[in-house]
Amino acid sequence: MTLKPWKIISTKRNELIKFFNLRTDRAVSPRTDLPHDFYVLESSGWINVIPLTPQDDVILIRQYRHGIQGFTLEIPGGLIEHGDTPEGAAARELYEETGYRAKEMIFLGSVHANPAILNNICYTYIARDVYPAGKQDLDDSEDIEIVIKPLAEIPKLIKEGEITHSLILAAFYRFYMEYKK
Repeated sequence: MTLKPWKIISTKRNELIKFFNLRTDRAVSPRTDLPHDFYVLESSGWINVIPLTPQDDVILIRQYRHGIQGFTLEIPGGLIEHGDTPEGAAARELYEETGYRAKEMIFLGSVHANPAILNNICYTYIARDVYPAGKQDLDDSEDIEIVIKPLAEIPKLIKEGEITHSLILAAFYRFYMEYKK
């Protein structure tokens, strides 16, 4: 069977919050000719940054995530704001969340966070030779603790369930598959 795209017969947008819009598409299956409703969260792109010191330490962050009402160990990341490039957003988020800057930013790749319900892309960068450059500049809704770990410990942190955020796992997977061979 050859898969064909579904024809959208109507779209309705509902403003939800600052970062997401809910879009309802009514689309027709090319296989059955039956219409179905699909719900899509529209968002600008996201970025993740793997910050590495000259000593191959990773600057991680621990922060509260309300969806799980708990804390996660992650790399810096966030939204690509209007007028940002992905690389510019990566440098900005790195500084805001950690107070670090990088001598070099290397694009590692991108992933779809959840293409079933999200329309955006998450870009991952390696920030090489990061150094402390100031204080964190956190949003009012952020409380972030900086955690520094040797790069060699990252697989263990993943295996032991210390790092569980799927986009962070995807970033490190790509890092180990394509950059750190």
